[in-house]
Amino acid sequence: MKTQSVLFIGGTGTISTACVQLALKQGWKVTCLNRGTRGERLPEAVEWIQGDCKDPESLKKVLAGRTFDVVADFIVFSPEEAERDIELFRERCGQYIFISSASVYQKPLPYYKVTESTPVKNPYWLYARNKIACEQKLMKAYREWNFPVTIIRPSHTYCCRAIPMGVEGKYGSAQILRRMQQGKPVIVHGDGTSLWTFTYSTDFAKGFCGLMGNPQALGETVHITSDEVLTWNQAYTIVANALGVQPALVHIPSDFIAAFDPSHMGYLLGDKSNSVVFDNSKIKRLVPGFCAQVRYDQGVKLCLEYLEKHPEAWPEDPEYDAWCDRLIARYFSGGCENSAG
Repeated sequence: MKTQSVLFIGGTGTISTACVQLALKQGWKVTCLNRGTRGERLPEAVEWIQGDCKDPESLKKVLAGRTFDVVADFIVFSPEEAERDIELFRERCGQYIFISSASVYQKPLPYYKVTESTPVKNPYWLYARNKIACEQKLMKAYREWNFPVTIIRPSHTYCCRAIPMGVEGKYGSAQILRRMQQGKPVIVHGDGTSLWTFTYSTDFAKGFCGLMGNPQALGETVHITSDEVLTWNQAYTIVANALGVQPALVHIPSDFIAAFDPSHMGYLLGDKSNSVVFDNSKIKRLVPGFCAQVRYDQGVKLCLEYLEKHPEAWPEDPEYDAWCDRLIARYFSGGCENSAG
């Protein structure tokens, strides 16, 4: 029996690392193409090709004469990059997997439960609008040229290297953990009762690898998430409990946060401030037996175990610390002027 081959473009990120590892376990011949800045995260069995995706001509050279059963690109963020991949892989693969985002779904949502047929429209976040444009380019290529695309929409997916939370700093949730440990107030957007879904990377990988080489997935759009649903208050409390502290939660409206610092508008108003519950019946139909198994409290413990062994993974962020203090002070003083600096 022929060994199937897959090319991961990226392969060392938050969600792609787990996909690479599981593909190897399932017997795929795995090749990763990236710049090599995180080569230590690649298993020895992976073939590594060094290349810069921003240079299409160099990609053509390093991929000359190569074909793959599956190509999965984790680092396409603009319609121009999608067009590049269509041109590059039209004759090189049996399936092309585009990693989009669940943030593309209409905001505000017309109905609380999200299916793949929920309209896509996000006026708040350029990132989501670019992903929508990529999807449109790729589906047009599927309809007109039979380009073998499968679109996957992850939601808030995380791995052991970082605990996912709400209003984060440039190092993610690192400083939020410190504020909890120090007894400082921690900002929660809104009243903390909106619903959210966190998916651990190894669970996502099970759905992802089940779609690789799956003929029923061609031309389809599929989101892959956990079925667990939490309020943000519950999520923050779970993290605090894992740290052995009592959380001092301060609730601030999302639109106030966005007015105070517009750089937070996209991911808040265009994503996290909305209650989102995913219907995963499609991925379960395409990948029989798929079920996310890592609860958020279990994932948080895995993250804390990793962070204890790798303190460099959660550097201090005094800028975010000061930003939180300014935002809290401004909110309780009744002001709302922009003060991002």
